[in-house]
Amino acid sequence: MRTEDRGQGGRGRGPGSGGCGPGGHGPWDRRAFGAFGPPFGDGPPFGPRGRGRGGPRGRARRGDVRASILALLKDRPMHGYEMIQEIAERSGGAWKPSPGSVYPTLQLLEDEGLISNASEGGKKLFSLTDAGRTEAEAGPEAPWEEAGRGIDWEAMNEVRKAGGGLVSAFQQVWANGSPEQREKALGVVNDAKKKLYLILAEEE
Repeated sequence: MRTEDRGQGGRGRGPGSGGCGPGGHGPWDRRAFGAFGPPFGDGPPFGPRGRGRGGPRGRARRGDVRASILALLKDRPMHGYEMIQEIAERSGGAWKPSPGSVYPTLQLLEDEGLISNASEGGKKLFSLTDAGRTEAEAGPEAPWEEAGRGIDWEAMNEVRKAGGGLVSAFQQVWANGSPEQREKALGVVNDAKKKLYLILAEEE
């Protein structure tokens, strides 16, 4: 039976125990953030994940993937991956549909006779058929704009900068600090988290 030296408290704090930091000390110690994990992940407002049919930050509906593909192909033939990138760029980063939502939609549009594909460099290049162009012209010009509507981008950038600065500072202490300094850093983050929740609990 193989045994592992997991260090104090069985948390795997010794070298080679895994994690992101030097010596296997990952910067995201669960004690710092409780059951909910790190406070600044890749979800809103700190960055899009691009998962699902609109990612957690997008407000796109199921039909927007279909409408967006048709609208994009009015401009020119595109590869599937190119469509994903174009939607992300044109929505200002608010919505990046996943391959799992785009490629099945492309197949459906092909089955409906609205798009066709040709092989180009080993990849499929999709274009509208005559029927597809008729439907695209009747549809919305920029379905992806709905995903970014109502977002205060200036405020979002300020939040990202503040959150990113806190994450960077914590990573530096965790990677280079002594055990005592790491414990202090954990305390600071836990204290900040509590204070943030207390803001919501304050009476006006």
